[in-house]
Amino acid sequence: MVDTHCHLDSCKPPDAELVANARAAGVRRLATVGMNGPSIERAIGAASEHDEVVAIVGRHPHEAEGFSERDLDGIERAAQHPRVRAIGETGLDYFRDRAPREDQRRAFEAQVDLARRLGLPLVIHTREAAEDTFAVLRERAEGVTVVMHCFSTPGRLDECVERGWLCSFAGNVTYPKALELQEAARAVPDDLLLVETDSPYLSPQPVRGKPNEPANVVKTAEYVAGLRNVGYDELEAAVERNAARVFGW
Repeated sequence: MVDTHCHLDSCKPPDAELVANARAAGVRRLATVGMNGPSIERAIGAASEHDEVVAIVGRHPHEAEGFSERDLDGIERAAQHPRVRAIGETGLDYFRDRAPREDQRRAFEAQVDLARRLGLPLVIHTREAAEDTFAVLRERAEGVTVVMHCFSTPGRLDECVERGWLCSFAGNVTYPKALELQEAARAVPDDLLLVETDSPYLSPQPVRGKPNEPANVVKTAEYVAGLRNVGYDELEAAVERNAARVFGW
């Protein structure tokens, strides 16, 4: 199995322990996300230190206040590192509104354009901002490989599928009340399915209330396999094929 989205630098245990736990659980690859300048450096450091780890680099919408060309240049320089495999997570978050919306959008649009220019996948964060997020993607992301991280827009699954965007399910799909999300996890085509932890956040139901870590992607994958009425091995193979295609593993 693979964890296509985690935040090693936000987890309390050291990277080496998290990677070892993941390996012991059968997780062969994981992608850690840098959300601002220092976080990007830590993500690349983890990817350089551990063969199992690659990095995703960008500016999270919460970190978008005052986003400038200089910030974009920093992301582009980081993206030249051979262990970096995607741009993001970027997008819009109107739930927290931790950065002005105009700054969020400027950062988002710039990173979409950067992903296209560099030929890298684009990892999307959207919360309470689906209309604007999808509008930007429709306008600017044609030809870009798009990953809808922590998939949260089940009412828009048809558009995601039509446009070939990958849908990555996190631990919240296992929550008893997440019925619409579970239906989306049943319906997404095999070739557009990914799973992730978003650790240390969104621990799956069996360990809910505890800090999440990459090893727990197995619990989410087992649950999604059950939703799709397939064996774990079959789901694992599909997810690993998709991740290898997207991230170059």
